[in-house]
Amino acid sequence: MATVMQKIKDIEDEMARTQKNKATAHHLGLLKAKLAKLRRELLTPSSKGGGAAGEGFDVTKSGDARVGLVGFPSVGKSTLLNKLTGTFSEVASYEFTTLTCIPGVIMYRGAKIQLLDLPGIIEGAKDGKGRGRQVISTARTCNCILIVLDAIKPITHKRLIEKELEGFGIRLNKEPPNLTFRKKDKGGINFTSTVTNTHLDVETVKAICSEYRIHNADITLRYDATADDLIDVIEGSRIYMPCIYVVNKIDQITLEELEILDKLPHYCPISAHLEWNLDGLLDKIWEYLDLTRIYTKPKGMNPDYEDPVILSSKKRTVEDFCNRVHKDMLKQFKYALVWGSSVKHKPQRVGKDHELEDEDVVQIIKKV
Repeated sequence: MATVMQKIKDIEDEMARTQKNKATAHHLGLLKAKLAKLRRELLTPSSKGGGAAGEGFDVTKSGDARVGLVGFPSVGKSTLLNKLTGTFSEVASYEFTTLTCIPGVIMYRGAKIQLLDLPGIIEGAKDGKGRGRQVISTARTCNCILIVLDAIKPITHKRLIEKELEGFGIRLNKEPPNLTFRKKDKGGINFTSTVTNTHLDVETVKAICSEYRIHNADITLRYDATADDLIDVIEGSRIYMPCIYVVNKIDQITLEELEILDKLPHYCPISAHLEWNLDGLLDKIWEYLDLTRIYTKPKGMNPDYEDPVILSSKKRTVEDFCNRVHKDMLKQFKYALVWGSSVKHKPQRVGKDHELEDEDVVQIIKKV
């Protein structure tokens, strides 16, 4: 472990010393590829039992979505969990109160949202320090991350936490790189681009591929991608996740400071202790989870508006709806009647590939 960490430090030091310009892009790209491989080696649990999750980290995923609270010690994560879910997570004024992963549940707009209070992250978590590996491994299973920041502590905490999460392959508020990478058996590295590239050239691409022992591949860029983007696609284990920066303890800052925070993208100022703007935070969580509520309508009865079926924004066809209700429903499926914004007529007869919208009403017609 120490030798891998030393290699990581050596590469990071060399990258810090290297000036960023066109002449060094090739060298920096190679160093980034080496660094990504070493981090993967460090953070992948060994098969000799060294990768056990540890007490409290093996939390069963439940509900319609999972949200993780990440932050430095004593920023108010436990207080926030207690206020939002009624779950007891020990609160104290000293650091490192929460030593295991505490789950709680929020019922919101008919959805059951699991909220996890993860132990206070420390700098170096991505390199295996403290219990960082367990914390961030659990964070990777979430649908949305809340980075909880202390309003009276430096905003540099934000950048440090982002660095830790990025080192573990979590990409915050980003879309997957719009580039195609396809391995092949022969023909060498074929690099094409539909736009002008300022970060990557064919030599840098070949160097990065060579580091991964890839000598034959087709790579197509559709935007001005960086070496980091290409490495992310080759690694293939990156998680792209929405993130809200929850700035806690706003009762301890000035109104002018609060107005600045309120204008920053992805930010949500709150006071967990005084319960200020918790409704605003819940609205933002709902927006970032991008869930779809579908109401069921049994034949000859009114729709059930109390207990919606919750679908993710990426899986919201009638087929997804059927699978969520019961695994055998599709076998008897004939067609569906839909009322709502996804159809022109009310009701409209649709097939299983029809995409549903939030608050649609669905009635499944079965085969006779």
